[in-house]
Amino acid sequence: MINPEIFRQYDIRGVADRDLTDFVVTQVGRAIGTTARRRGAANLTLGRDCRYSSDRIHDALLAGLMQSGLEVWDLGVVPTPVLYFSLYRLQPGGGVMITGSHNPGHYNGLKVAIGQAALHGEQIQELGRLALAEDFEVGPGSCRPVPLIDTYLQDLTQRLPPLPRPPRVVVDCGNGTAALTAVPLYRHLGCEVIELFAELDGSFPHHHPDPTVVENLQDLIAAVKAHGADLGLAFDGDADRIGAVDEQGRIVWGDDLMILFGREILSRHPGATIIAEVKCSMNLYRDIAKRGGRAIMWKAGHSLIKAKMKEEQAQLAGEMSGHIFFADRYYGYDDATYAGARLLEILSQSGLPLSQLLGDLPRTFSTPELRVEMPEAIKFQVVERLTRDLSRRFQSVTIDGVRVEFEDGWGLVRASNTQPALVLRFEASSPERLAQIRELLETEVRRVEQAVVREARGSGSMRET
Repeated sequence: MINPEIFRQYDIRGVADRDLTDFVVTQVGRAIGTTARRRGAANLTLGRDCRYSSDRIHDALLAGLMQSGLEVWDLGVVPTPVLYFSLYRLQPGGGVMITGSHNPGHYNGLKVAIGQAALHGEQIQELGRLALAEDFEVGPGSCRPVPLIDTYLQDLTQRLPPLPRPPRVVVDCGNGTAALTAVPLYRHLGCEVIELFAELDGSFPHHHPDPTVVENLQDLIAAVKAHGADLGLAFDGDADRIGAVDEQGRIVWGDDLMILFGREILSRHPGATIIAEVKCSMNLYRDIAKRGGRAIMWKAGHSLIKAKMKEEQAQLAGEMSGHIFFADRYYGYDDATYAGARLLEILSQSGLPLSQLLGDLPRTFSTPELRVEMPEAIKFQVVERLTRDLSRRFQSVTIDGVRVEFEDGWGLVRASNTQPALVLRFEASSPERLAQIRELLETEVRRVEQAVVREARGSGSMRET
């Protein structure tokens, strides 16, 4: 039986041993292969991360893809950006990446592209309908290994200039696949690299590889201070998200990194379009406008961001979660290894400590991404009702959940597309105002959740436990 909830907004995701059984994955593979064949594709690239479930899922998925008549070019264990790179370098009919990304180790999933475009929204739902209907193309398929990491690294080194003052950098790979690319690239650029947790281990024994969580950055912070490093970089499990800390051990969130990248790009491309998602700081949007750029606030999600970048011909896009997308001097997909190299380049050329590069920003106080557990069955309904209620009372942005905006701060509530949770974030001009805005929205979340649960139980659609 295929759980329809695995088909998300911009990928396929679930608990590996429960939702992504061999049967389910093979059926989904046949649906992906069928979609590719009907769009004229003859081949796909296939990559996987280092999670314990990824080898099993790889074998089941490969079987489904080949049953649909495709030639599969198997990249092996690679970071997700290497799979994206294959779409441009090898020009296949599409690609599939097996990865649980930043999610806990018992999760896994599939990121799917046809041509160079990642599937999202209704396209992902269509895969689910094909799998359930078993409306499949059939034909003889094949598979051959295609190692690509060395080619990827060569491509990056050709795009990056020599660093005049290579920094000393601590690189926390989180036992994920960034160890295959970030460490060798930064050493090639001349940096002194201090490795943390560079052994691939799908159990993630030292800490969970999600650089948006403060707890997960504590080893990196300690190592930066202990080694007197210029900065520290952290990666999620499949190396498409980046985290950073400055030489003082202070966290530099993704939206602050976007300010640095945006300033550098706008110095060469006046008036450039830069896209940021709804969780990003008000400082980012104001800084882009101040420097003559065109800032667009958009929905979270790598597929949605990439599609919007292409539509708006943006030079840069990013998420507070550390997904950074460069069209400037690159391909336009999210690649944390490359983003880290661009940060090293800015730091090297500036001659200033990382802490000083953002020293001119107005001081604000913010939370990291906060996750509130919420059952899949009701999380979207809660956000929909909350959006309706709050947008009637406050100035709000409603492109992705609801971002309530005040003159001196803002608060966001949106449904996670990858976990049974709501995602919240808050920012304000003072700690006191931050606490007020947070209390206002968290109270509203609790109120609406309780109302939705009562209604669901009354209708019998939610069982009381």
